[in-house]
Amino acid sequence: MTMNVTDTEVGTLRAGFLGGGFMAAVHSRAVRAAQATPALIASSRPETSASAPRALGITASAIDPAALIASDIDVVHVCTPNATHAAYAAAALATGKHVICEKPLATSVDEARALVTTARESGLVAAVPFVYRYHPQVREMRARIARGELGALLTLDCSYLQDWLLDAGDHDWRVDPALGGNSRAFADIGSHLCDLIEFVTGERIARLSARTRTVHAQRAGAAVATEDIAALLVELTGGALGTVLVSQTAPGRKNALVLEVHGTAESLGFAQERPEELWVGRRTGSHVLLRDPETAAPDAARLSLVPAGHPMGYQDAFNAFVADAYAAVRGARVEGLPTFEDGLRAARLTEAVLASAASGQWIDVAAEVPA
Repeated sequence: MTMNVTDTEVGTLRAGFLGGGFMAAVHSRAVRAAQATPALIASSRPETSASAPRALGITASAIDPAALIASDIDVVHVCTPNATHAAYAAAALATGKHVICEKPLATSVDEARALVTTARESGLVAAVPFVYRYHPQVREMRARIARGELGALLTLDCSYLQDWLLDAGDHDWRVDPALGGNSRAFADIGSHLCDLIEFVTGERIARLSARTRTVHAQRAGAAVATEDIAALLVELTGGALGTVLVSQTAPGRKNALVLEVHGTAESLGFAQERPEELWVGRRTGSHVLLRDPETAAPDAARLSLVPAGHPMGYQDAFNAFVADAYAAVRGARVEGLPTFEDGLRAARLTEAVLASAASGQWIDVAAEVPA
């Protein structure tokens, strides 16, 4: 039986992990940081299931995903290939488990929409790790815009660049549409960037025009059908215009997410590889604002777990996301937790990018209307 901890902070939440790769390691570290128990893991590969408990510090392994979902854990972390996300998340919700599902939530809008409906009807916590929201300087950026310090938003200049698929010999399951879905670069990392655009500005992308490029026709002897690069022009609901460049073939760029916004009063810039900094630009001069919980906006200060001058990074952001998700499981109201509805939004944007790239047309990106 799943332990009910909604009305009490006493008791330890038990987490199960589907998948035994890099993301499962990140998730399990975050679970321990949230003072919960990494109790069970299941992988599609028997050798991973056998070795993962010791390698990741997880108590035990299940014989398969179905056994894990049917067990007495409280939260299921879905860290498997993209095409399996929707089925595993739906099964976990059906057994009364809270779910943290890696993005993309699903490889189609219809599947993502069905998951949103199921999660809403269940009353369970259903979250997607758009974790860059949890960098304190991102929250500082958001707070400055909400306070009106930016002025009216005019333009955006945004990019997310990596190089791990630069060469024709570079290969990964994400390249295969049967496992990764019909979009690769945009669904994998562009979704993070567009989530940040909407989260930080408080506006939606209303329309977009996209072009995509596949750099290598073959990888490891197999034909490639998904994009390495996506370039977008976007128009936000308030009229601001922007550029979004996404690439997994940019030499030397390891995880270079950059979000820069320009208003009538000032500009703001955040670079994920320099997460302690927020660039503030004005016509009369510019400066770099360093993370400091003593002077930060309240929502940024709460995520600053160490004093100024002690760098925080990606795992800290992921830990904060899981801490918020687990606080929500316990009944707390948390600010900015990305949910399955945000996963559905990412699916809609991905669909629009592919449609625009195929047609050469601008695509309206309508907001979902709750059922």
